[in-house]
Amino acid sequence: MKILIYDTTLRDGSQGEYVSFTKEDKVRVAQLLDELGIHYIEGGWPGSNPKDMEFFQEIRKVKLKNTKIAAFGSTAHPKNKDVSEDKNLIELINSKTPVITIFGKSWDFHVTHALKIGLDDNLKLIENSVRFLKSHKREVIFDAEHFFDGYVNNPEYALKALYAAAEGGADSICLCETNGGMLPHQIFEIVKIVTAKINLPIGIHCHNDSGCGVANTIEAVRAGATAVQGTMNGLGERCGNANLCSIIPNLKYKLNLNCINPNNLKKLTHISREISELANLAHDERQPYVGNSAFAHKAGIHVSAIEKNSKTYEHIDPELVGNHRRVLVSELSGRSNVAYKLKELNIDCDNETIKPIVQEIKKLENAGYQFESAEASFELLILKALGKCKNYFNIVGFRAINEQIENVIRCEASIKVMVGERIEHTVADGNGPVNALDNALRKALVLFYPELKNVELADYKVRVLAGEAGTEAMVRVLIESRDIDNNWGTVGVSSNIVEASLIALVDSYNYYLHKFAKKTKKQH
Repeated sequence: MKILIYDTTLRDGSQGEYVSFTKEDKVRVAQLLDELGIHYIEGGWPGSNPKDMEFFQEIRKVKLKNTKIAAFGSTAHPKNKDVSEDKNLIELINSKTPVITIFGKSWDFHVTHALKIGLDDNLKLIENSVRFLKSHKREVIFDAEHFFDGYVNNPEYALKALYAAAEGGADSICLCETNGGMLPHQIFEIVKIVTAKINLPIGIHCHNDSGCGVANTIEAVRAGATAVQGTMNGLGERCGNANLCSIIPNLKYKLNLNCINPNNLKKLTHISREISELANLAHDERQPYVGNSAFAHKAGIHVSAIEKNSKTYEHIDPELVGNHRRVLVSELSGRSNVAYKLKELNIDCDNETIKPIVQEIKKLENAGYQFESAEASFELLILKALGKCKNYFNIVGFRAINEQIENVIRCEASIKVMVGERIEHTVADGNGPVNALDNALRKALVLFYPELKNVELADYKVRVLAGEAGTEAMVRVLIESRDIDNNWGTVGVSSNIVEASLIALVDSYNYYLHKFAKKTKKQH
């Protein structure tokens, strides 16, 4: 059985809080979804805003290999005597998409309280709207809005709404769990009844208000649904839509259903994260399958077990979805964690050598260091302990000054950096003392290592440790850096936030020069 995947990230997903796509973003998301192998992409609601219509115009210029673009709208307005004169339906036709999806009311409560029309009038509206769109030779999907609440309240009428769409010529019908409050067993029972009564392909569209969006979708498929609607990363209004990043691998690797090509699924993690970037949202690191923590192991016993057989603590091979296994190092770590990291670095090391490294890690973590999100600092610690990494530069001294002049705060930093036998002394301004210090450090280092121009700060976090000490408390600074191809994290701890930041910055630049830089230091 083939399951068709219908993505509504660009329409329903964009209704989520803090989510905003530009026209260019929407085109890029569509290209990524096509690359993944999604069968349908719902691009938006033409006529509701200029951006969506511009998207439909722009996407026609793009050659898509796997997907059909769908325009979304509603049944005709009740006040229109002739559906062919309905502005909404005309805009759907003008979008020139091969697929049109319209929603209509299937809950009698909504018909009488929202549309405020007769129940039979609503059924005619559904049938006539679908028939009009079909007369323009388009594939038409009917979304039965609030179907499950409607079925619980009045099953006979909810089914009549589906019959009306079928009578109008709909190619398929999608059952929408719009309020997101149903439980999996309810979804299964109702979808089972519908698939036995309706002689059309049945789809499912779930929201996540009860935390069951993915489970409800899976149950609908088990009950006979052959099309799945959802969004990437679960974006959407309120608590979001059913998350395709979980649904697709569940369908493929848990139910062994034909949906997305396994080779394409290896791109899932990358595409999921890129869509988060385009939505200007932090990626959910604890998201199943595609999160950075999805296959992360911290307890020493777990690490020891996965070394023997990864199935002991992993439900699938992370590479199937383009993710990777991570072993975290913390105060809970044992020798297994360190040994695993050494193996990743292709370093042979006996237990006697590992033991002092483990003790040093625990000592530093007790002082406030945290290496779970600072794997670059951890790698440098190990390499330096084994004498396998040099310091590309050393800080001789630094100073940061804040001054207020006529209600304007000015920040200036100076730093002395030693590379080989040469000392470079630079001064720079910045937006705050840490930024000024970073600018001064970069200014000095690029004279020796011009490749550092490729490095930029991706994230900066400060955590106050033992807050009861007030302004004297120790602080931990976590920095994520990146170049075009790589991301890495470093950490610094001090009672002085500027010094803690500098420690993390120094680790970041040293790590880059050791790990990624291709050029060699200029000779002076």
